[in-house]
Amino acid sequence: MLVLGIETSCDETSAALVADGKTVLSNIIANQLELHRKYGGVVPEIAARRHTELIGYVINEALDAGDKSLRDVEAVAVTAKQGLVGSLLVGVAAAKTLSYSLKVPLVGVHHIEGHIFANLLSNPEIPLPHVCLTVSGGHTLLVYVRDYCQYELLGGTVDDAAGEAFDKIAKFLDLGFPGGPVIDRLAVQGDRKAFAFPRPLLKAKTFYFSFSGLKTSVINAFKGQLASGETLPLEDIAASFQEAVVDVLLVKTLRAARQREVSAISVTGGVSANRRLREVFADAGNREGIEVYFPALSMCTDNAAMIAAAGHARLIRGQANDLSLDVIPNVPLEVQHVG
Repeated sequence: MLVLGIETSCDETSAALVADGKTVLSNIIANQLELHRKYGGVVPEIAARRHTELIGYVINEALDAGDKSLRDVEAVAVTAKQGLVGSLLVGVAAAKTLSYSLKVPLVGVHHIEGHIFANLLSNPEIPLPHVCLTVSGGHTLLVYVRDYCQYELLGGTVDDAAGEAFDKIAKFLDLGFPGGPVIDRLAVQGDRKAFAFPRPLLKAKTFYFSFSGLKTSVINAFKGQLASGETLPLEDIAASFQEAVVDVLLVKTLRAARQREVSAISVTGGVSANRRLREVFADAGNREGIEVYFPALSMCTDNAAMIAAAGHARLIRGQANDLSLDVIPNVPLEVQHVG
């Protein structure tokens, strides 16, 4: 089955062709970084308008890159849940139009499920069940993946997501947007032990995360250095902050893996591209005897291939939508509570 995937949940306009849920024929991503950079974050109205301008071109480019035509498309999958409402509406409108005109099935996908499938696309050998850490600008979640399309939410963030904390710290330090890549680059030159930043909820027995207090500690450390007239060690601040985030993510994820007695962990989402996170998780996995999987770097960011793969899994299980499909900008991942 050839599925056309469409992803417009935030500021990436993406379309992809995926065959049988596993073979990526094309995965076109148009980002809007230059439009939003001067604001230090994504402006929803600007993002939605840009999606409207780009969506047709991106779909055509995906078809051309995959050497296919619309006549070859057998189903359309689109991000319909979790994201910016205006952005989601653009993608869903395009998907409905194509589904109706081509007379092919339509399936709406939850954005987080897409990220889970990004890793399954990159690493089809990932065993099931496993524990998945989804960590991005808007989400920090631990999910027990029992099987395809069967999940149990173990925990999430109670305030800032990890990627959001990266962006806010980078904005405060005037490092630019998005914050994750610039802090990653800066931290390589810094001392990870220079500042003893807190590890929020590290010892709590739950699988919930909190990064707001850590963000405040970093800001206070910066202000303290500034007030004392000392040279501002931005590299050390970045490295120490990044290390605190990674420590919390690692400890919680390993704890979840032990509790669920799984042999594998997957890490996905935009922050999964972070070099220090990949290094620390891989080392810990080797020590613990747990396989750790990361998506290809091209699959870390929001993309339509992951949506097409998730949509295919839903479709072969008989789950499809009609043209009444609507967007839901803020809804938890559908879960099946399992023992």
